[in-house]
Amino acid sequence: MKSLGQLLQTGDWKGEKHVPVIHAPEKVKSNEDFDLKVSIGDEIKHPNTLEHHISWIKVFFHPQGDKFPIELANFNFSAHGEGSIFTESVGLSSIKLSKSGTIYALSYCNIHGLWENSKDIVVE
Repeated sequence: MKSLGQLLQTGDWKGEKHVPVIHAPEKVKSNEDFDLKVSIGDEIKHPNTLEHHISWIKVFFHPQGDKFPIELANFNFSAHGEGSIFTESVGLSSIKLSKSGTIYALSYCNIHGLWENSKDIVVE
């Protein structure tokens, strides 16, 4: 049986337009709000057409020592040229953490599948 994890692709977001870019500080204060932004195509623009687009980005946080990650955000991008309307692949959320851990982001391209990235974050 295949695992979904076997289908996840990754790479350096500076050279691969599908990899989600996690914009968050490396250190935050416990239980204080900070902006978490996730985007696609920061260095190399991803197409945003009906034929080729990012459908969604999901963001999870795995606290150190915990068994499972927690879903932080789910961004769906629905307009890909219908009418002349386009949705850019950027999501922003305000987050509070009480524990250090790892932020994971997954994105889905309708042609090139699932992509992942992660970033460690320290809570002081």
